[in-house]
Amino acid sequence: MSLVPAPVCRGSLGPEGVLRDIHTNLLECKVCFEKFTGQQRERRPRNLPCGHVLCLECLTSLSHPLLQKLECPFCRRLCSVSETSDCLPLFDLSDLLLRGTPRPSVPHRVSGGLARVGGLEFEAPRLHSAFGGWGTLINPTGVAVFGSSGAVAVTHDSDRRVAVFSPQGRRLHKFGQRGRGPSEILHPLGVAVAPSGHVVVADGGDSAVKVFTSRGRSVVTVRDSFQMPWGVEVDGCGHILVTDAQAGTLSEVVVDFSCCLTVLNRVACTDLRCPRSVASCRVTGTVAVVEHIGGLAEGGTGWESSRISIFSNELSLLSQIDRFGQQLVSPVRLCVSAVTFDREGHVIVADVEQGVIWSLGKPQNPPVMTPLVSHGLVRPVGLLSTAQNVLIVLDGGDHSVKLYVASSDLQITK
Repeated sequence: MSLVPAPVCRGSLGPEGVLRDIHTNLLECKVCFEKFTGQQRERRPRNLPCGHVLCLECLTSLSHPLLQKLECPFCRRLCSVSETSDCLPLFDLSDLLLRGTPRPSVPHRVSGGLARVGGLEFEAPRLHSAFGGWGTLINPTGVAVFGSSGAVAVTHDSDRRVAVFSPQGRRLHKFGQRGRGPSEILHPLGVAVAPSGHVVVADGGDSAVKVFTSRGRSVVTVRDSFQMPWGVEVDGCGHILVTDAQAGTLSEVVVDFSCCLTVLNRVACTDLRCPRSVASCRVTGTVAVVEHIGGLAEGGTGWESSRISIFSNELSLLSQIDRFGQQLVSPVRLCVSAVTFDREGHVIVADVEQGVIWSLGKPQNPPVMTPLVSHGLVRPVGLLSTAQNVLIVLDGGDHSVKLYVASSDLQITK
């Protein structure tokens, strides 16, 4: 029997890293993200003829109630329920680890410094829930949240490019079919939500920034001034910030949503190196931009180097955190794919190479690397922090959205 797990995270050196990878890549159902266990019948691992493994509950949910057939959610191979069987190796491994070895915890702080009460550093956030999975989301690229309702918008490569989910992960609606029209989206690279509830999409394929209502009606399309818009953010004033990975710029766009007009479209910063993710701090108005420097790293899993540029609320450059600056406080080489700010103004970044979420501290202070999430992620490509201290991570590795919450901060009703 061969086991073909869902997308596999890169291995980590050391016993804790090995155990972490085992728990994440082998002992977790990649449809519901629950742990396999023989102590609960519905969580028993079941092997499909193609080699992929699901828990019994997901197997039952995905199978036709009369025909007793299902399509593998990973490779789409059709099979009969009668062809499935208990995956005894994973059953035994899960039982062995549960009896003898505790799950590895979040590693200690890399550098000194005290956590700030109220921010994500105060109490390490833990995985509260996850939704999506292959089929529901396909190669997701961007994530944003509606501040009023907590609904989550995700851009991905489906027949409708924007999917909107409830905070509990139930898909509410979707819009933006593939195309270059005003109400269409060719290749979305980033998404943001304005305080008014309008959805802003950076369409890299159409070299345009497109604004929609929350239900998907086209409001305005801004084009001609962009080559490859990538990251998009809406600051506290309702202004749209757009990075252009090809032109190397950061632009500020002001839209009159009620009149469907572009009021301002100016290039605020130039000479950036392949800028991608952009975030604005709700507390100070500070803006952070992730720049990718150099070519692809060996194996094509990430970029050789990344840099975080910090701007004032007037978009003047304040400081930069580059590879040299990172190495002064830690030997860890970050490959940053996304950036956000928590409610206390700490810079939070996603390390796509190691599958770790880090806090770098407040931008006015020397960087202090604090690991916030160090397990359960495959390839984090999107990141945001809500005013309620919920950390939302878009994981492109297993096509999912994962919500991390400090237990003392918030309880999300399922």
